[in-house]
Amino acid sequence: MRPVLQVALDLVHGERAVPIAAAAVKGGADWIEAGTPLIKSEGMEIVRSLKKAFPGHTIVADMKTIDVGGPEVEIASKSGADVVVILGISSDPTITEAILSARQYGSKVMVDLFNVRDKVARARQVERMGADYVCVHVGVDEQMVGGSPLSELKGLSKAVKIPIAAAGGINSETAPAVVKAGASIVIVGGAIIKAKDVATAARAVKKAITTGKKVRTELFKKYGEKELLDAFMKVSSPNVADAQHKKGAMKGIHPRIKHNTKMVGRALTVHTVNGDWAKPVEAIDRAKPGDVIVVDACGGEIAVWGELASWSCKTKEVAGVVIDGAARDIDAIVEMGFPCFSRHIASNAGEPKGYGGIGHEIVCGGVTVTTGDWIIGDESGVVVVPQENAVEVANRALDVMERENRVREEIKKGGTLSSVMKLEKWEKVG
Repeated sequence: MRPVLQVALDLVHGERAVPIAAAAVKGGADWIEAGTPLIKSEGMEIVRSLKKAFPGHTIVADMKTIDVGGPEVEIASKSGADVVVILGISSDPTITEAILSARQYGSKVMVDLFNVRDKVARARQVERMGADYVCVHVGVDEQMVGGSPLSELKGLSKAVKIPIAAAGGINSETAPAVVKAGASIVIVGGAIIKAKDVATAARAVKKAITTGKKVRTELFKKYGEKELLDAFMKVSSPNVADAQHKKGAMKGIHPRIKHNTKMVGRALTVHTVNGDWAKPVEAIDRAKPGDVIVVDACGGEIAVWGELASWSCKTKEVAGVVIDGAARDIDAIVEMGFPCFSRHIASNAGEPKGYGGIGHEIVCGGVTVTTGDWIIGDESGVVVVPQENAVEVANRALDVMERENRVREEIKKGGTLSSVMKLEKWEKVG
């Protein structure tokens, strides 16, 4: 089977899905998938709509069926699905009933090996049952912590003769490796449906699949521990707050920065009292390049930071400072381009008495901060990301940004935020 590109419409609004599918087809998508969120939101009507809009293309219904395989395949097939997806963790009778129903109604069955421990053994079993395809699938949540279908494809292509599909964060850079590893159905969701120009994005993935050569992409990537600085530099503090379900956003801490200034780094924490600037300044000597000094000054209104401390940070390549207290010399700090965030601005400074400490767990802006946590600051404020969750949060923040990019393009074409997101339809019932 020649490699085909399947675009996964993992959306919730049918009105958005069909135009995006049309653009993906224009870019070379071969198969069109009604993703599970879309089916749960719109029902079988979206499968009917896709089949009517694209009668010459294979329509995949990602039902993720785990029970009553026969009836679910029947309703999907009668609605226009050419391929229906059943979960490999389903019971054998569920899969065999699904396959029998597919034969009766002229469709095919793809068995998704999501969360199956022994994928090779299960693939062989479902092939013997009569499945038409198997799919190696790394789910969205697993992708956020570094999961990839590449490792799971190893050995599978030699174990079965039926075509293998692969899904899970694939983009135009990784698609050639997926094909080389044995996949003949390359399932791509976000790297196409979140793109500003869907057709161009689909075209890039299709080119990568057919030529076997990577096509460079700036977005739609997943980042690991060593790449977190690059990842957080791409997103805004609101993106990060959204990715953490509104957690981590400091309250009452204001930017004292030039327009378009961005601060990203690991926290070095400082605890002091109102007006005592000894420990904040001593922390500069302990800070590593790229660190952000985070100061709990108990919300005090006497400055514990100023121009000279900021120049000291510039020479040490410290990324910025966040103060739950007061800073002064703001005009000079802004002029030198050093990222400074504080609760208050004051002209008067205190004395270097040396109370407090460096490296302790502190509370700044109402958020607990530990040395080593990631700090992201911009004109919207400051957000803290616990270091143990940083990989997942960074990838989720990128996903938030990419989805917003797509919505922005739809608004620019004449929509509004309310109309694009169908807010009235999705207001909470009751």
